[in-house]
Amino acid sequence: MKSYLVQFAQAHPKFRKAELEALAELYNIPVDLSKHNESIPFLEIKLKDDDQARALVSRAILSKGIYELWGSGTTYENLFKDIREQSQSKFAQYKNSSFKFEFESFKGRQSHEAQMEIMESLSFLGLKGRINLKTPDETFTIFEEYQVYGMEKAHTPKQLWFGRLVQLSERIRNNIVEKYDLKKRSYIGTTSFDAELSLVSCNLAHVQEQRIVYDPFAGTGSFLVAAAGFGALNIGSDIDTRMLSGKDNVNIATNFKDYGTSTQFIDVMTMDFTHNALRSNFVIDTIICDPPYGVREGLRVLGAKNKEKAAGRETNVVNGEIAHLRRDFIHPKKPYELSSLLDDLLQFASVRLPIGGRLAFWMPTANDDFEITLIPQHKCLELKFNLEQQFNKWSRRLLVYVKRDQSYIGETRNGLKELNIKSFRERYFHGFSESSR
Repeated sequence: MKSYLVQFAQAHPKFRKAELEALAELYNIPVDLSKHNESIPFLEIKLKDDDQARALVSRAILSKGIYELWGSGTTYENLFKDIREQSQSKFAQYKNSSFKFEFESFKGRQSHEAQMEIMESLSFLGLKGRINLKTPDETFTIFEEYQVYGMEKAHTPKQLWFGRLVQLSERIRNNIVEKYDLKKRSYIGTTSFDAELSLVSCNLAHVQEQRIVYDPFAGTGSFLVAAAGFGALNIGSDIDTRMLSGKDNVNIATNFKDYGTSTQFIDVMTMDFTHNALRSNFVIDTIICDPPYGVREGLRVLGAKNKEKAAGRETNVVNGEIAHLRRDFIHPKKPYELSSLLDDLLQFASVRLPIGGRLAFWMPTANDDFEITLIPQHKCLELKFNLEQQFNKWSRRLLVYVKRDQSYIGETRNGLKELNIKSFRERYFHGFSESSR
């Protein structure tokens, strides 16, 4: 096994380890990530070879890159000594390669003059190749972690690493987070989901090339557009036809066209998820969505709130036609609780996903009364990840489930119903400090 150093982005630290775990499982790479520390952007790991390192990090969103670790130490003297002792045998292999040196620092930085002096001190590597700052054969990087106390400025690193770049991530290599930034899309709405976390959700859900991804609450297509970036074939639905249709010939399809992924866009349908019209043998490999929380407007599904009143309207006639049979008939909608929606979503996934298929969705929770039992469960679905993004008094959690075969023994339960939790929308507008029961 060889030593490698992963450099993380300074974003969503609670999600970084989970993303790598998901990618390791996707590519069948055994790796121990237990030393991950959310407070620093560096992680030492062991892998078989560079091929595993490339596969692990290549499509990552919350990692920047992975480096073959040549040495580490608490001072530069110790670092140089460790490089000689651990990596002397590697020097000759890169002797004639073009190269460049880089510095990556956390909570501090050396002056330019000090950096130049440090690079000169690495002459013992015996590199004879040409210095190439744009397209070098090899990039060697010095990583510095500083310890900051209060308002004092750190001048001396507490930990140092030196490594050879093996693979930059999708985040750095193709600048994918900026590419998919909502501000750069032709079609967005008030419910459009954050681009960075959409991409992370796709990694945790094992979105893959030529596999079918379905979003039952598509809205403006945030997850579908992100999934297309990983090569998936995408289909969506939503009860709100206005969101799917767009305006002035700008809609979800426009975003796919702008990103050059139109061939991966199957279609979107105006459809109530609880009355799903997808044929039973339509293959769905992954379900990924952000179910409506009911914050901007109450949750609704097709149906009459007052059944007796609705029954009396069934004989209404408009221009010689029974009203509810006309093509322009607008079906009535009735209130729908989040707890019922989650029940229906898990049940749908348990039936429609193949063994190993994944369901990923975001669920809102109030911080003052959250209990793990609130996370919905289904006997056929194993909960792989429960990741929290905190706001002020509430959070949203990314829940990722895997469909298991008959040998899996799980349980079906819905804590929101069992504990009679008040609707999230009501608590959102009336204050989370109030009783939830």
